[in-house]
Amino acid sequence: MSAGNHSLQNENFLQQLIELAGLNPDQAVLEIGCGSGQMALPLLGYFSEKGSYNGFDSDKNGIYFCNKNIAAHYPDFTFQFIENDHYRSNFILPYSEKQFDFVFLTSAFTRLMPPQIEQYINEISRVMKTGALCVMSLFIINCESEDLIIKKPAHMNFPLNKGFYRLQNAPYNSPIVAYDEEWLLIKLESAGLKMETIKYGQWCGRTYYLEYLDLLICRKV
Repeated sequence: MSAGNHSLQNENFLQQLIELAGLNPDQAVLEIGCGSGQMALPLLGYFSEKGSYNGFDSDKNGIYFCNKNIAAHYPDFTFQFIENDHYRSNFILPYSEKQFDFVFLTSAFTRLMPPQIEQYINEISRVMKTGALCVMSLFIINCESEDLIIKKPAHMNFPLNKGFYRLQNAPYNSPIVAYDEEWLLIKLESAGLKMETIKYGQWCGRTYYLEYLDLLICRKV
């Protein structure tokens, strides 16, 4: 995909954050897995004096780029490099309790195994203010998607069934993971996050969809 297409895709995702989840310029925002600022760039100039953006990633080069090219010119944008230990099941996000009005992550959960994703859900809830929203894009297995990947096998068919989650390839090959919808909702509810809506994606062969991945929006209660 060209740089122009990536830019358009990111602009479209920003519009979804605004239209579907009510992102507004006054909010304190956290992005999990910010990479080299692909989603931060469309947000430049969006925030009011009250708003702010925090992002972190384990990609040192990406964070260096963000600090040099974004944070140096936009003081309301902060980027942190965090070692790969954030994949541990006891990882603690480096932010205060109830710090953020809005949290989002694009495909970060597609690479996390169950112990890590459970910890992330708990930590995301911890750093969210009451009433705050979280938007996450991931692969969700439910009756519809399971039926589609059986009837119309495609590239993303997750052949390794582990019960409440499925793998696209073996765990030692940097797995791509899909999670059972009911299991996800239980974990979210246990962490104090109530599902607001799910916009299902095209990945499993749906005719009608919003994006390639499924989009889950939940609120801190």
